[in-house]
Amino acid sequence: MSARCSLVVNGKAVRISTGDTPVEAALAEGMIGSGSGLHGANPFGQGFGQGFGPASRRGKPRLHRAEALMPTLPRAAIAWAEPIKPPAPSRRTGTITQIRQLGPHVIEMVVTITRRLVFEPGHQVVMTVEGFAPLTLSPTLRIDGAAELNELVFHLPLEPGTGSLASALGEGVPLGAEVKVKGPTGRGYYRPGGGRLVLLAAETGFAPIWAIARAARYIEPARDVVMIAGARDPLDLYMRPSLDWLRATGIGRIVLVADRARQRPPDVRPGPLSAHLPSLRTTDVVHVVGDASTVGAVEVLAAAAGARCYPVLLPPAR
Repeated sequence: MSARCSLVVNGKAVRISTGDTPVEAALAEGMIGSGSGLHGANPFGQGFGQGFGPASRRGKPRLHRAEALMPTLPRAAIAWAEPIKPPAPSRRTGTITQIRQLGPHVIEMVVTITRRLVFEPGHQVVMTVEGFAPLTLSPTLRIDGAAELNELVFHLPLEPGTGSLASALGEGVPLGAEVKVKGPTGRGYYRPGGGRLVLLAAETGFAPIWAIARAARYIEPARDVVMIAGARDPLDLYMRPSLDWLRATGIGRIVLVADRARQRPPDVRPGPLSAHLPSLRTTDVVHVVGDASTVGAVEVLAAAAGARCYPVLLPPAR
């Protein structure tokens, strides 16, 4: 008996594997949109929005699909509300409760807010600290994936002597300093239900990419993911523990990149991020976070392939 047969949906012939339902076949061919409901858990304990969009191409039959090995889900992620669209911006106040140096030029700052802020992984917020210009940053998780519902974790570029917020943390801006936050904002947030997920992060742009990648592994463990992370200095590749977690969940293609040859480990490749981008497909969904040259190069390659691209520009250190 043949493993495939023909089916006519809305007057169009569709090839269908034995055992698939007509709805599954139509979804796989992109003939109908997927529903807005998602079933799963969110490692942030927050809702993920999902609109109607192109369905992913049909993968291998389930009997031949390797199941990802998933770590235990955090207790806070067991139940969550699911918005149909991104939530409206809100204002929150909080205090700086933790400061930690992740690399020579990277600072992790944790802000504890008075009330939870609902946002999607990859969203941005506008953060204001007295005496400094407002910064548009992406909340993320700690490197080990931990975060509380009333915490906002940020990765800040550290450029000593520039008078930036990161360089003032600990002395000019001590623990307990008041912070104002407004958000979410931006269009680079995670959207479940597409094709292959291609994630590129330069420097502290790993913050939103880590949030997106971790969410995707919980929500869509069978989705194909490519991760490319880079920094000018190899010592600033602070994301290795996060990448180890992603490998353990089944992501096979993870690339580390650094511009400088000094002290570059064997597993770190030279050159810009865009040079290590795989051949893109029209069904790919690309998220890129970095400086203007990195984002621009990836946007051009995505446009040439017809892939959807969600760019986020890193603000200059201030």
